[in-house]
Amino acid sequence: MQDTALPEKEVIYVPSVEEMELLPEAEALKNRLFGGLDIQIGYCNGYNKMLNALEYHRSSEIDIAVTDLVLLVGRQQDMQEDFTYDTSLIEAFFVPAGTVLELYATTLHYAPCSAGDSCFRCVIVLPAGTNEEILLQNNESGEIRLLTARNKWLVAHKDAGIKGAFNGLRGENICL
Repeated sequence: MQDTALPEKEVIYVPSVEEMELLPEAEALKNRLFGGLDIQIGYCNGYNKMLNALEYHRSSEIDIAVTDLVLLVGRQQDMQEDFTYDTSLIEAFFVPAGTVLELYATTLHYAPCSAGDSCFRCVIVLPAGTNEEILLQNNESGEIRLLTARNKWLVAHKDAGIKGAFNGLRGENICL
């Protein structure tokens, strides 16, 4: 992870890094944490202080904090019937470097935030194919309109300006 890109003013997400997926530890993650399912190992690095959006998957996500970071999380169960979410329900958690954590499928989350003024580095482990491109009609309704990539349902804050995203976060776009 020390050789991965580390932007100072933005966030980079790389869903799959072959060198990481070939490590002996990858087989242990695959078997112990995903019951033998094929996985992808990538990373999310950079500098971030904003909530901007929340996503969820139909599977757990494993995060490995390489540096100290902060996660802003919520519960999918707190989404309204129209798939909006009140940002006042968000909770912030400090995650020390070296921590391995599981975000359950119902955990609303997005890119980690920087702890302090420094950049963060985080390994992300998901079932193979997650976050790959998916082609859908833009005129869909219901939960399917939140699907922005394979196994990725996304609700954005209007202030984030995420093109094509459903702007369903209500309240403050939290800034640490």
